[in-house]
Amino acid sequence: MTTTPPRWDLSNIYTGLDDPKLAEDINALKSITEGLSAYYEEKLAPALESETTPEALSELLNHVIDTRNELSIKINAVMGFLGLTLSVDSFNKEAEQLYSKVQIGLVPLSNLGNRISAWLGKLGDRLPAALQVPGSAHDHAFALLEEAEQSRYMMSEAEEELANELSLSASNAWENLQGTLTSQKSVDFELDGEMQTLPLPALINLRSHPDADTRERAYKREMEVFEEMKEPLAACLNGIKGEVNVLNRKRGRQDCLHSSLDMARIDRETLDAMMGAMKDSLPMFRDYFRAKAKKLGYEKLPWWSLFAPVGSANKTYTFDEARDIILTNFGHFSPELAAFAQSAFEKNWIDAEQRSGKRGGAFCMSVDVVKESRIMSNFDGSFDQVMTLAHELGHGFHNYCIYQANKTPYQSNTPMTLAETASIMCETIVLNALLQNPADDEEELVLLETAIGSDAQTIVDIMSRFYFEMEVFTRRQEATLAADEISEIMLQAQRDTYGDGIDMDVMNKFAWTWKPHYYSAYLSFYNYPYAFGTLFAKGLYAIYLEKGEAFLEDYKALLASTGEASAADLAARFDINIRDKAFWKASLDTLKPMIQRYIEL
Repeated sequence: MTTTPPRWDLSNIYTGLDDPKLAEDINALKSITEGLSAYYEEKLAPALESETTPEALSELLNHVIDTRNELSIKINAVMGFLGLTLSVDSFNKEAEQLYSKVQIGLVPLSNLGNRISAWLGKLGDRLPAALQVPGSAHDHAFALLEEAEQSRYMMSEAEEELANELSLSASNAWENLQGTLTSQKSVDFELDGEMQTLPLPALINLRSHPDADTRERAYKREMEVFEEMKEPLAACLNGIKGEVNVLNRKRGRQDCLHSSLDMARIDRETLDAMMGAMKDSLPMFRDYFRAKAKKLGYEKLPWWSLFAPVGSANKTYTFDEARDIILTNFGHFSPELAAFAQSAFEKNWIDAEQRSGKRGGAFCMSVDVVKESRIMSNFDGSFDQVMTLAHELGHGFHNYCIYQANKTPYQSNTPMTLAETASIMCETIVLNALLQNPADDEEELVLLETAIGSDAQTIVDIMSRFYFEMEVFTRRQEATLAADEISEIMLQAQRDTYGDGIDMDVMNKFAWTWKPHYYSAYLSFYNYPYAFGTLFAKGLYAIYLEKGEAFLEDYKALLASTGEASAADLAARFDINIRDKAFWKASLDTLKPMIQRYIEL
């Protein structure tokens, strides 16, 4: 690579940890919270006992919504800035301490939020009537009705307050420990003929290295590292899943999946339809794995080559080349999408450099106060990382559509199922465009490998992670799980999904250690929404191919309103029935000719 991947610029949020505006906003959070608390005591609580007119109740709700939106923007700015800072520099003790301080300071707001949610639930039939009155509450009707419905699954006020306060020393602490352990770990590893000290995420990224010996050594070194770290990471996982189990039971949830489905705004019928179609597709993906093994010279595909490049393996990209590929192909789909991405590159919204102390993976975060996004990745020159950039820019475009439509934070609370729509669409745009005109069979093979490999992860690997998390939650109800037991659960989940498509003697028993999603008490079953997003986006892309430019305005409108309807209702705008297994099967069937062509090449 001839260009250095960029670091982002956060200065238009705050100039630094010593920015007086940061301190001012932290203090404002406290004062606004206190004001809303007083409003609750003086206005909201008494309204339950009085014959309040729909108009008067609407005024109360308007104030709540307006204040909440104000708070949300400030919280997003403060916690976002601190979180972004720590995501690329976990050694920053000052930021870490301030983050913790603000987190503790937000507990009263969280407690107040629970009281307001319970209050909304107690309004009963009065709430829909008040939401008919024009105003802020009317404009946020979906969010308020959803919150009232979810209040059914709340403990008493005292119990919810205790849970909030204890989470700082429980699930939040466990989550922070896992992040610290995995981001600060450095590993000595021989690479390109010399011994190097690599951040753990960089070692994991070697899974896609073109040299088979390097991949195998990196895999074995990774296994050694996690063998050393497994006990504290197992303690983290046990702590979080145990807490979630207790709270689910206390809140009256049906099971560990119940809350996740509500957060995803789908029902069990939809999940069953999608997972059923995914299970039926596993033989197709196993054909792909076997074909990949053959192309790489293996009898059976070992885990360390699951992500190996196929074809022109030595091809790498500078960051500038990655940018140009993305901008060119975004432009073929939509000039507006390309212009957005151009702005993200030019304004330094992206931190793509690999460095010690930086967390692994990639993400995109909205920054409401400036109506922008920030994107983190670990760019290593691989085509996979080119696609990661396209993916995260898709999230950014989703945020852009929300901002363009002047949606408030409470109108744009998007479930994970729909949050992946734009990101997967952007991946699809780039890959399909490149596949239309490959330079030769070798390039076509590389592109097909990228496309099918990504989908295999989204379908097969996510199924394995879903099975894993279900089993962990189930067993954790009975006892604390030993690290080796957790690893065996992961291995069994991989056997049940990858099956004989890969070498079942060489799998990844530590796949549970470094995925941050397992270590959030608020994001249980973070995995299946990615499958939903992938298959939903493929369905939408098929509609785009039919409608052309006429699709784009409807698509932007969909992205702008993902926080204001259920997944089923939004899908119905495009005549998609997500409860019908046939829709998911049709999306998966689009992969069959690609896999067949891959096998032929």
